[in-house]
Order: sequence, then C-alpha cells, then structure tokens
Amino acid sequence: MKNSLAMLLTVVGLTVLVGSAHAQQFGTIEGQVIWGGDKVPARMPLNVDKDQANCLRNGKLLDESYVVDPKTKGIRSVMVWLAPASDQKPEEVDPKGTLPIAPALKVIKDKKIDLDQPCCMFIPNVQGIRVGQTLIVKNSDKVPHNTNITGGVTNPSINFILPPGTSKDVEGWKASTTAIPISCNIHPWMKSYIRVFDHPYFVVTGEDGKFEIKDAPAGTYRLVVWHPEAGYLVGNKDKHGMSIKITGGKPTKVPDVKVMPASSK
Repeated sequence: MKNSLAMLLTVVGLTVLVGSAHAQQFGTIEGQVIWGGDKVPARMPLNVDKDQANCLRNGKLLDESYVVDPKTKGIRSVMVWLAPASDQKPEEVDPKGTLPIAPALKVIKDKKIDLDQPCCMFIPNVQGIRVGQTLIVKNSDKVPHNTNITGGVTNPSINFILPPGTSKDVEGWKASTTAIPISCNIHPWMKSYIRVFDHPYFVVTGEDGKFEIKDAPAGTYRLVVWHPEAGYLVGNKDKHGMSIKITGGKPTKVPDVKVMPASSK
C-alpha cells in the first residue's frame, strides 16, 4: 500500500514538473525605429487654407510624414506589433492564428481610447485599437470638424460632423490586416490612421522612436513594423516582418529598424 502511494505521488510530481516546464512564459520586447540617413528631414509647414485664425493660433502646423528626433534620430508614430510565426508547427499556434495572451492582459482594462482634434490636427495621428474597445472621437477645437473613417466592409465606415466641444463613440471594431485612414474633409491636411488587433501586443513609437511590448509570449514569433509614409519597414515584400525569439522573464532586444531616405534606396 505504501509502495503504491509512493509511486502515485511520484507520478503526480513528475506530471506537475512536466506541466511547469511547458507552461507559457512571457517577456518584454524592446527596440527602436531610427532614421538611417545622415541628415534628419525637416518638417515643412502645411498648407492651411481654411479657418486660419483658429488653426494657426498656436503657430504653424507641420507635416507629419516623418517626425524624427534630431538627437536620437528616432522616428515617432511607427506601429509595431506581434504576429504568429508562419513556420510554427500547428500544435504551437492557436488554430485561429491568435497569440497566447498573458493572464493580466486577457481582460481589457481601458475600454475606451481617444482621438482628439484640438487645433486642426488629429492627436494621435497613429494608434492601435483592440477588438472590444471603443474609439471616442473628440473635438476640443473652436471650430467644427468632420471625421471620415474609411473602414471598408469590416470596420466602421462613417463620416460625421463634430461641433466644438462634442464627441462621438465609434464601436464595432474587428481585427484587420490593413490600416484604416481617418480624415477631415473640411480641413484636408488632417490625417490619422488606426490598426485593429485581436490581441494586446501592439504599440506606437514615441518621440525617440523607442518601443516596448510587455508580457509578450516567449517563443519564436514575427515582429511587424509599419509607418504611414514608409510602409512596412521589415519584410516589406510580403509584409511578413522579422522573426524574433522572445525570452521569458527578461527583455528581448531587437535590432534597430532603420528608415532610409528615398535617394539611398
């Protein structure tokens, strides 16, 4: 009886150890998107031909095609996200192609995200939204704006006027492989882009071009990098991205992603 009990405990112990060894781990991805040329591109003034007294009240509005930090050469407004590795074995990836999500990230904490237009510019000009979130479009400006969202057949395709000091909730977002453009037909220089994901592993670079994706699943995946002007920055032929191996429990540093001037391509 004692021998049988001992054997049973041993089997249970080994099962626990094996299960722990195969338990999904999570880590952090760190990187930076930088300008690859010698000279940082200058931001040119936009052609503001309507509501000038209001739109220019804080100074000239500058083009956002490339916003590059002169000190670090980091590029702002670059979208970075994680995707399943195409060469993964079927048993290593969810049948729907989704990613293992850390327990702390399964529940969406911020149900709403903002898109404002305080001075004839969309802020932010690039952002991601997760399925289940609501986009709150605001007009904190002193003049009316219209918001034209071109979401195709899958996502919201609406065009509405927002008087000063008002907002509108936009719901019904679904994961998409393409960027969704947003514009203002009243002020045609105003542009913004949204990408929709069914997971939390996406981020937009800050002023210094750096990005960090926390609690990413350990293992081999793809990191996709996209900029509204430059397009896909790695694996751009098939939008595949770069293969990365994420280490659980510590940061995984990826090589700098460089945007080269058109003249050097």
